[in-house]
Amino acid sequence: MTKPVFRFAPSPNGRLHLGHAYSALLNADFARRFRGRFLLRIEDIDITRCRPAFEAAIYDDLAWLGLTWEAPVRRQSEHFADYHAAFLRLKGRGVVYPCFCTRKDITETIACREAETGRDWPRDPDCAPLYPGICRGMPVDEAGRRIAAGEPHAWRLDMAALEKLAPGPHRFRTFDREGREGIVTAHPRRWGDAVVVRKETPTSYHLSVVVDDALQGVTHVVRGQDLEAATDLHVLLQALLDLPTPRYHHHGLVLDPMGDKLAKSRRSQSLAELRAEGATPQAVWRRLGFDPQPTPRT
Repeated sequence: MTKPVFRFAPSPNGRLHLGHAYSALLNADFARRFRGRFLLRIEDIDITRCRPAFEAAIYDDLAWLGLTWEAPVRRQSEHFADYHAAFLRLKGRGVVYPCFCTRKDITETIACREAETGRDWPRDPDCAPLYPGICRGMPVDEAGRRIAAGEPHAWRLDMAALEKLAPGPHRFRTFDREGREGIVTAHPRRWGDAVVVRKETPTSYHLSVVVDDALQGVTHVVRGQDLEAATDLHVLLQALLDLPTPRYHHHGLVLDPMGDKLAKSRRSQSLAELRAEGATPQAVWRRLGFDPQPTPRT
C-alpha cells in the first residue's frame, strides 16, 4: 500500500511564527500517526518578496523544532516550466482568457456598476470584489495583438465556459486526527473568474499548488482554515488538469491576544524572537498542544 504523503509549504517572505510552527507540527504529527511521509516545499513563486535568507531561516527554525523532512526540497521557483505546461493545457481547453485590466480599471468599473444598480458588488470568500468581466469576450485577434505588443496581462478562468465543460458537482474528502472522513462539495463559482497566471509571475498560488501536490504525490493536505475556501478552485483545477484530488484537513488558526490570526504582515512574534527570549522547542510544542516526541533538538 502506498504511504500517505503530507507536506508543509511555507513561503520565504518573512520569518516563521507560531502559526507556521503549528501547521508544520500538525503535518508531521499526521505523518507519524498515519505512518506516512513528511515533505517540505518552498513556495517562492513571488520573486519580488521571497528572499534566500528567509528560506535559510525556514530550515533553521524547523530543525530547531526537531522536525526532519525528505530531500530534496521542492522549490517552486525552479519549476515554472511545470506550471506553464499546466497553463497550456487549460488554454488548450478554452477555459482561460487574457486580462489586461489594471486595479484601477477594475475598481472604476465596479464603482460605476454599483452606482447604476444601487447594490454592493459581490465579493469572493476573501472579501475581494469579483472580477466584472471587462476582458471576457474580447476578440481573439485583439487579444493576440495586445499580447504580441508586450502589454502586461494575467490569465483568468472563464467560469461561464466551465459551466458547460466541467459543471460538477466537484467534491473532495476531508479527514481529522482520528482518521474520520467526510465529503464536501466545492463551490468554485463564488470566486468568479479567478486569476491562474499573474501578470508579474508565470503562474499563481492556485495553479502551482495543485501541480506540485500532484507531482509530489501528496495524498493529504493539512493547512489553515484561511485556505479552506481556496479548495474550491483547487478541486476545479484538478478536474480540468486530470490530477488526483488529495484529502484535506483545514486546521484552526493560532491567534494573537487581540483575537487576530498571526501574520508576517502584522509582524507577529517570530520563532526566532521566541528563541531569543529563551523559549525551548519543547515549550513551543506544548504551547501548541503537542507532546514533544521525538524530543526536539535545542
